[in-house]
Amino acid sequence: MVGLVILAAPIHWAFSVMLVSTLFGAAAALSLPMLGGATVLVPSLFLPFFALRMFMAAGEGYFLAALQPPRAGFWLLLLTAFGLLTAIFFPRLFQGVTETMTVERVANGRNFITLTPLRFSSNNITQSVYAIGGVVAFAAAFSYFRQTGTPRHLVAAIVLLAAMNIIFAIIDVATYFTRTEQFMSIFRTANYALLTGSEKGGLKRISGTFPEASTFASYALVLFAATASLWLDRMRSWTTGPLAALSLAALLLSTSATALIGVIAVVPFLWLRALVTGLWKPAMARPTFLVVVVAVVPLLALILLVLFPQVAESLNDFIDEMLLSKAGSQSGRERTLWNAMAYQTFLDTYGFGAGLGSARASSYILVLLSNVGVLGFLLFSIFVVAVLRAQPATMPGSVGDELLCVARACKAGVLAMIVPAAISGTVYDMSAMFYLLTGSLAAFVVPASAAGRVAWRRPSRQAGAVEAVS
Repeated sequence: MVGLVILAAPIHWAFSVMLVSTLFGAAAALSLPMLGGATVLVPSLFLPFFALRMFMAAGEGYFLAALQPPRAGFWLLLLTAFGLLTAIFFPRLFQGVTETMTVERVANGRNFITLTPLRFSSNNITQSVYAIGGVVAFAAAFSYFRQTGTPRHLVAAIVLLAAMNIIFAIIDVATYFTRTEQFMSIFRTANYALLTGSEKGGLKRISGTFPEASTFASYALVLFAATASLWLDRMRSWTTGPLAALSLAALLLSTSATALIGVIAVVPFLWLRALVTGLWKPAMARPTFLVVVVAVVPLLALILLVLFPQVAESLNDFIDEMLLSKAGSQSGRERTLWNAMAYQTFLDTYGFGAGLGSARASSYILVLLSNVGVLGFLLFSIFVVAVLRAQPATMPGSVGDELLCVARACKAGVLAMIVPAAISGTVYDMSAMFYLLTGSLAAFVVPASAAGRVAWRRPSRQAGAVEAVS
C-alpha cells in the first residue's frame, strides 16, 4: 500500500521512505513458498516502487548514466552480470567437486545452515535477485540526486533514520525488562532465527528492529559514522552531534564484537580526517574532539581504573566474554568452520567460485572468493575504490561546501559497512543501505562538466537523456 501511495507522492518522499525502510531488517513483507519459504524483507519489496517513481520522474536517462564507464556503477554492473552467470552455470559446472555451507529451508518454514554437496538451489536465485536489486537501488539513488535531490535531503533522511533507530533501541530495552516483547514482534516477522532476547555481561544485547544484536550494531555503526562525520563538518551540529553520541552508545551497549572492531576502525579514521580538515580549513576544525579522543578519554579511563579497581576486573571479564573467548564459543567454532569450508570451496573450484549464492562464510572476503572467485573479488574491490576515491563535483558557494560534507559522510558510512562485513559478512548481499549510499555518493562525485552541473541542479528528462549518452 505504501509503495502505491509513493508512486503519486512527491519524489522526495520516495527516497526518504526507501531509506527508512532499511531500518526494518527483521520485518517480512511476504514469504515465497516456491523458494522454500524465503522471506522478502520490507526494503526489498519497496525497492521496485522507489525505482519506478524515479523512472516516472525523469525516464531512463539517469539510470543509464549511473552505470556508464568510468563511473563506479559500471563496475557494479559488471560484477552483477558476472555474478548472475556464475549463479546459473557454476553450481552445475562444479557439481560434485566440493561442499558448501548453505541455508536449507524445510517445509515448516524453519531454516538451518548445513554442509551439503554443491548443487543449484533456491539460494542461487534469491542472492541473484538481491544482486539485481543492489544495482537498481544504486541507479535509483543516483537518479534521485541527479534530478531534484540535494545534499540537504540526504542529511535530513540520515537524521530521521538515526533518530528512529535510537527510539527503537530504547523501546527494545524497555519492552525486554517490562516483559512486553510482543510489542516489538510486529517488526520481527522474518522466518529465520531471531536472537533478540539475549544478555551478555549482565547487559541486554540491543537488537532493535533487527534479528540479532550484531546486525543492529553494524547498522548503528553506519549511522554513527555518517552523523559523526556531519557533526565534524558542522552540518546541523545540534542534531547530528547528539545522534552520533547516542548511536555510539547504542552500538556499544549491543555488546557486539563486530561493532567494537568497527568503532576501533571508524573513530581513528574520523579523527585523522578531522585533523587534516582542521589544518586545511581552520574554520571547520573541531579541536575539542581531537583533544578529547587523544588525551581526555584515555586519562579519564586511567583514573577510573586506578580509583575503582573492581571496575577494571569487571571490564576485563566483559571484554574477555565479548572478544577474547569468542573464538572458543559455539558461535565462534561454527563461523570458523564456515570460513574453512568457504576457503576450501575457493580452492576446489580453482579460484572461480561455486556461483553466486552457493556458499556462506563469516567474512565478506571469503564470501566473494567462494561465490564469485578472484574475478568477482577484483570487480567488487574496483567498485569500492572507485566510490571512495572519487571527489565531489565542483559547485559554487555554500552548495559546494554542503556537497563536500555530505559526500564525506557517505564515504564514512560506506567504510563503516565494509569493515564489519569484512570480518563477519555471511552472504553476498551488502544490504539496500549500502547501495543507496554508494549510489548517492556516485551522484555527488560525478565529474563537474557543465552539463553535469546543470543536470544536478536543474532536473529534466532531457538533461538525463543527454547525460546518459555523453
